[in-house]
Amino acid sequence: MPLVTTTKMFQDAYVGGYAIGAFNVNNMEIIQGITEAAFEEKSPLILQVSAGARKYAKHIYLVKLVEAALVDTDLPIALHLDHGADFEVCKSCIDGGFSSVMIDGSAGTFEENIHVTKQVVEYAHANGVVVEGELGQLAGVEDDVNVENHSYTDPDQVQEFVEKTGVDSLAIAIGTSHGAYKFKPGTKPQLRFDILDEVARRLPGFPIVLHGSSSVIPEMVEKINTYGGAMPDAIGIPEDMLRQAARGAVCKINIDSDLRLAMTATIREHFALHPSDFDPRQYLAPARTAIKEMVQRKIVNVLGSSGKI
Repeated sequence: MPLVTTTKMFQDAYVGGYAIGAFNVNNMEIIQGITEAAFEEKSPLILQVSAGARKYAKHIYLVKLVEAALVDTDLPIALHLDHGADFEVCKSCIDGGFSSVMIDGSAGTFEENIHVTKQVVEYAHANGVVVEGELGQLAGVEDDVNVENHSYTDPDQVQEFVEKTGVDSLAIAIGTSHGAYKFKPGTKPQLRFDILDEVARRLPGFPIVLHGSSSVIPEMVEKINTYGGAMPDAIGIPEDMLRQAARGAVCKINIDSDLRLAMTATIREHFALHPSDFDPRQYLAPARTAIKEMVQRKIVNVLGSSGKI
């Protein structure tokens, strides 16, 4: 099966009350773990690539690894650019085989965001590619994204933005945050479902996206701290809140940090228990399994997309 766009995925997800997982990929083992999980769960899938991943692995290697996953699994997979910084980056991914791109113009003014998003949409649509835009900004640090202050999406702007840009989906800010350190210790994470509900009312049937939606699974944090420390204060989004969002207008949920935590925790544990190992296969194989198990957990507990293909 060739790469697909997210158009039908999101239509089905909106009607069915579930979301599609958009999992960030950086190397072969991560791609294998994600796609094996989706294959076993019979779930549609979005594999997304950040600017940092393209620098690390190179565009062509990631595209070819995803092509191998298509042949291996025959899953409906969309290949998506996460947080495209400008038109040129988005154009490079469109020309380079991606089926979906995000243009993140949220750092500019509302008018500047509309301008650059419309520019990307026009080029993408002419090449059969779909586009995700963003209104509002998530605080936090993850890969090349570093935003100090959180700003919630203004529901009064969403209809005008969608109509003027022609975007196919919209990422909004309702309280999620990039990275593993999302909230101060002792605070309780909250999502602004009032904003989500108002956006959905103003954009009926339109697919909404949540970024920064890792839950920072306590077992993974505990394992990291047991075998090396450094993460005592990591706090994520409760999975039940994300599942609630997926039952509504949210059709795409981005997950990255949970995969990093699962992989890192497993590798740290392996070296603590087997300090003389030096063959990468010996520690990357269990790390790949940890990725698979984490993605299966998300598909079942958060996304609700199991059995949807």
